[in-house]
Amino acid sequence: MITLKSAREIENMKKSGELLAKVHENLRTFIKPGITSWDVEEFVHKFIVDHGGIPAQIGYEGYEYATCCSINDEICHGFPRRKVLKDGDLIKVDMCIDLNGAMSDSCWSYVVGQSTPEIDHLMEVTKKALYLGIEQAQVGNRVGDIGHAIQTYAEAQGYGVVRDFVGHGIGPTIHEAPAIPHYGEAGKGLRLKEGMVITIEPMINTGTWKMKMDDNGWTAYTQDGGLSCQYEHTLAITKEGPILLTEQSPE
Repeated sequence: MITLKSAREIENMKKSGELLAKVHENLRTFIKPGITSWDVEEFVHKFIVDHGGIPAQIGYEGYEYATCCSINDEICHGFPRRKVLKDGDLIKVDMCIDLNGAMSDSCWSYVVGQSTPEIDHLMEVTKKALYLGIEQAQVGNRVGDIGHAIQTYAEAQGYGVVRDFVGHGIGPTIHEAPAIPHYGEAGKGLRLKEGMVITIEPMINTGTWKMKMDDNGWTAYTQDGGLSCQYEHTLAITKEGPILLTEQSPE
């Protein structure tokens, strides 16, 4: 069932999203060579709790951590661990926050230390693809308009758009209807309505869009070992256009 949120509910979700955005803003300087993704996990968990929030991913379908920390060829749902991060690693940090019952969800990508032209371009394209999708999140448009905008742009850059994991509705629980694929046909799919709150979270690979699963049952990898990048916002669909609930300060 798709739930339409009231203005008050959206405002509460925005407060949750503002806290989540602050976490990501702090990770910009926290993530550096020599730390581990377990350090990221501990930092994020403490920051959320210290600011009155709940790390909502913990316990969701048995997941044990406040973050998903996916590195290089890991597409999503990477477990935080104690392997040291080095120059040129591409880490995607995904988290959900429950603040006084209001949910928010956002993933952001970070390059560790010194970057490369390949990583820079992948990050640039993935972020632009996210915002092209957000532009289509208008009352009266269809879900396919979002996916089409993302897919056509990313594929024109020679990249693969992951099919197996999609955006979703959010609130009062983490994952709700509707599903928001990052591929599709313009003018097709569910019509978008005022009051929907969704995530758009394209996962873009340097090679094939196809993935393989780790034995842990959670972590997805690119099938060809190429890099994968992801950016995600939670947004509300309103008559005035999409409102980003997890918007960060300029980088």
